Amino acid sequence: MSPCIHPSILSADFVNLEAELARISAADAVHVDVMDNHFVPNLTLGLPVVERIQAVSPVPVDAHLMIADADRWAPLYADLGIASVTFHAEAATAPIKLARELRARGSKAGMALRPATPVEPYLDMLTELDMLLIMTVEPGFGGQAFLDLTLPKIRRARAAVEGSGASVAIQVDGGISDSTIARAAEAGADVFVAGSAVYGAADPGEAIARLRASAQEAGGQSAGARSTAG
Repeated sequence: MSPCIHPSILSADFVNLEAELARISAADAVHVDVMDNHFVPNLTLGLPVVERIQAVSPVPVDAHLMIADADRWAPLYADLGIASVTFHAEAATAPIKLARELRARGSKAGMALRPATPVEPYLDMLTELDMLLIMTVEPGFGGQAFLDLTLPKIRRARAAVEGSGASVAIQVDGGISDSTIARAAEAGADVFVAGSAVYGAADPGEAIARLRASAQEAGGQSAGARSTAG
């Protein structure tokens, strides 16, 4: 698939969210970070605010739930009509059941893994997912540096997706910038969450286009290499 850029509103001005959403109308989706100060040591926003974002956003909403008790709360976000809901594997008791419930309620189902969580225990459920999010920083706060140690996990996930024949996007979130996006794309990611790299730019639309082009070039070269190797 073509690379997708999902700017994170964690780097936006929370007082002017509607205007901040308008600034990223060139994006493929907006990444909405929901944190509860339990699963991660930060508190952002919840259902009522996400509902309003869904109502006014010019692009689809990609909700990333960094919350405890995902089995209970994630379906309520799907009920808002959100395009994609991602829960953390570490916070779900029954991830397959939850992924199926999200799909049944009309959302794409995503599952996220912390940097130290191995991908291998979850490979058998790839067909239950629309997206696998590999965190490239510890979840909780924006502005962290990209963790290169996650690159081998991204490569293993990409190989597993291609081997399974499943249509699963591989998303990366954390430290994505002009200087890191190519490495993540080369490893096999195709959906990129970028916060300050977009919202910190004078022209967010130009930043989105530049990130997308960098990912396209690196991803295309990587796909060609994998094809030749196969």
